[in-house]
Amino acid sequence: MNGKDLNLAATPTAPEDTQGDGRWMSMHNRFVSDSKGREPDVLFVGDSLIQLMHEFGIWRELFSPLHCLNFGIGGDATQHVLWRLSNGELDSISPKVVVLWVGTNNHGYTPEHICGGIMAIVQVIKNKIPSAHTLVLGVLPRGQYPNPLRERNAAVNKLVKDALSNLSHASFLNVDPGFVQSNGEISSQDMYDYLHLTPVGYTKVCEPLHDHLKFLLEKPAEN
Repeated sequence: MNGKDLNLAATPTAPEDTQGDGRWMSMHNRFVSDSKGREPDVLFVGDSLIQLMHEFGIWRELFSPLHCLNFGIGGDATQHVLWRLSNGELDSISPKVVVLWVGTNNHGYTPEHICGGIMAIVQVIKNKIPSAHTLVLGVLPRGQYPNPLRERNAAVNKLVKDALSNLSHASFLNVDPGFVQSNGEISSQDMYDYLHLTPVGYTKVCEPLHDHLKFLLEKPAEN
């Protein structure tokens, strides 16, 4: 983190194209294009955990019937999602619910900074789509064994849950079904690389998420 007062996690930023193929910006531009003429009820936005969800049968089974769009990009941190949503991805759609899952890739940031980034995204969604409800998913534990990133992610979740508690247009949902076992380990049956979910892991996360989305979609829109 640079700068005493500036929270870079809450500052809209396009990632540096370190590989030189422009894929990130191409995906962003495709999302902007794909959103035109669409009327999704639910928008999923975030990092690889959102992006990869689209590749599994659970998406077609549970979320396609709810008229969902998936704007996930692997490796995104809060500042990257903030840039995308501030630069066209929300301009042509009016989903009833926006599912936000981001934060685990904010390496080198404190829980307070990451929470600030998440809350900045929530505010952008509110500004652009006042009637939408933003559902912020809790950041999952990571790593086979106990490690500082697990502790950081748990702290982020507590801060975000508290920050959202008094807002009518946003809420927090813990989607961790108990991935950390009694011995402190995460199983490769749930996370194949101890970060990304297997089909089994996605089922554990998505079935209760689906139920909660149905509940939100049946509620009257907030203005």
